[in-house]
Amino acid sequence: MKIDDTTIAIFKHLRNGRKSFKRIAESLNLAENTVRSRVRQLTNQGILEIVGLVDPESIPSHQPVIIGVKLKTTDMFNKGEEFSHLKGVVSVSVVTGRYDLILVVLFKEDYGLEEFYTEEVVKVDDVQSLETFVVCKGYNLKVPYIL
Repeated sequence: MKIDDTTIAIFKHLRNGRKSFKRIAESLNLAENTVRSRVRQLTNQGILEIVGLVDPESIPSHQPVIIGVKLKTTDMFNKGEEFSHLKGVVSVSVVTGRYDLILVVLFKEDYGLEEFYTEEVVKVDDVQSLETFVVCKGYNLKVPYIL
């Protein structure tokens, strides 16, 4: 499916989760069936997934942390997949630059950085170094809640 301006506008309406097709259609001056059809096509093709997101700063006793990972291997994509299955990891990005992977990890009162490093990261081979960035204030830092 071609991603045109209308599709991008629909994406923006769905950015924060489910919204009625009628409201989107009215806002974009489209027929409701047009919006419904496009969303169905995008979903069926795997381009769009509508999920509920959580603002971790609004949950008491939860702390989002960003971790840069430098690997000893060039197998970043498989290592990224491995990291994505570790407890607390809500997203993994394979990146260029100083790090090979950037993780967003969500900690809670009884599960923190020490547990993540000593119980989870040790399961992944070929980790050269890690750098932790504690999020003091996030803007639009909404993540799927999977803890």
